[in-house]
Amino acid sequence: MPVEPVLTRDAVVALYTNILQAWNARDAKAFVSQFGEHGNTVGFDGSQLDGRTAIGDELTRIFADHTPATYVAVIREVRALGTSTMLLRAVAGMVPPKESALKPERNVVQSLVAVIDAGVPKVALYQNTPARFDGRPQLAEALTAELTSVLRSGKAVHDPGADR
Repeated sequence: MPVEPVLTRDAVVALYTNILQAWNARDAKAFVSQFGEHGNTVGFDGSQLDGRTAIGDELTRIFADHTPATYVAVIREVRALGTSTMLLRAVAGMVPPKESALKPERNVVQSLVAVIDAGVPKVALYQNTPARFDGRPQLAEALTAELTSVLRSGKAVHDPGADR
């Protein structure tokens, strides 16, 4: 009986990091290659893309029309949901083109569900939710400060869990 591959924390962090690096490089092909054939995304504005082809087509269009802001992120949690499914939760901020500071109103909470797809780790779902913290400006300020320290470090993704 064949042994099903086990999804590892390192593989999930690599998927997430690769997504952000591909976005920052405006590389639709590298971005979409992290997804399973039937992967899904939910964008900052609530737009939903279903399937690798739709994700690739939309990102190709976006990257052709303008230069998007770049991401910096902090991983909050990576948790197994079974031997072949994991959840990654993170927060991220965006630096607009030709600027050097984060735009706090573009901070997001991100979720990624990773699975084993044809024996390989792939993204099943990647979701962005605005981190508005309505009525709690101190939380928005604290998140922006945390993400600014990641930006100053020169890394795209900070993973405090890697130190454990």
